[in-house]
Amino acid sequence: MKYPRPISILLATFFLTVTAGTTKQQASPQSVLPNPVLYLTSTETVTKAGKTSVRYHFDVANKEAYPAAMFAPAPGLPPCGANTNSSRTWVDILDQRGKRLYGFCALGKPDDLGKIWFEVAEDEVPPSWIYIEMSDRQTSTKYKSNLAETTL
Repeated sequence: MKYPRPISILLATFFLTVTAGTTKQQASPQSVLPNPVLYLTSTETVTKAGKTSVRYHFDVANKEAYPAAMFAPAPGLPPCGANTNSSRTWVDILDQRGKRLYGFCALGKPDDLGKIWFEVAEDEVPPSWIYIEMSDRQTSTKYKSNLAETTL
């Protein structure tokens, strides 16, 4: 049976789309990791070299969802300052506008996501909300958390 040209193109496109989808499904699926669920655990007053600041401690509620390999040393990737064994995944803490407040480049295991923090000078107004971005440098994947309050 002979089809008009537009219908032939449409059928070919449909066939390629269906075939491509089938091939992708047959490949071994990679698990999709969730975005981090961030929450404030505590605050503390810290004095260093005569300067007082408030430190805000956070945890990631679903940290167990991330594989340990994401936090393994990655000497084949660019270093973090002088640390040539920094981890594969770096974590940045940002305010609600996206301004970087602090970062961690050497977390050793997913459980360390429960020990992240940033601090603000005692006389400064802290951001009302913050979030984290976890950057898996090996896969070039970023995981962005929810906005978390900075008050208990």
